Amino acid sequence: MGWHGVTMKNHTFSVQLSSVDDTAQWAARFGAVLRPGDVILMTGDIGAGKSFLARSIIQSHQSTPEDVPSPTFTLVQTYDTDLGEIWHADLYRLSGPDDVIELGLYDAFDTAICLIEWPDRLQDLTPQTALNIAFSVGQAEDARTLTITAPNQDWRVRLEQVCSQ
Repeated sequence: MGWHGVTMKNHTFSVQLSSVDDTAQWAARFGAVLRPGDVILMTGDIGAGKSFLARSIIQSHQSTPEDVPSPTFTLVQTYDTDLGEIWHADLYRLSGPDDVIELGLYDAFDTAICLIEWPDRLQDLTPQTALNIAFSVGQAEDARTLTITAPNQDWRVRLEQVCSQ
């Protein structure tokens, strides 16, 4: 598998992904440990792979994979999966937390798996148990580094399960 470069230090995991196929495989494996109430905060530059990772998680857990567009213009897309309902949100165009409440996203934090791009717009609404994934582009064209910060022991155990080979 292409995520052979996993390192763990305290609450932070660094995952080196060498291709889009490796990223999709890692996303499916990561998705398997998600459960309703999980909030994943994804940060990184435009084109860093946030939407690709979300798309791969969603499609790998649909009985019939469907088109999963980036929610850049719709702001939020919801999907029924074998993991439960997944909300994929792109908050780039929002001005602040009031817009998040209006979308219903804040309520979904308790009942759905929420994959959130541009989470800085959440401000004080950011759940303390949210997992942070920071994306950076690697040296090769499709290579990515994910820096994952686990907020608690539950996330650390799940991430060790995902990242172990």
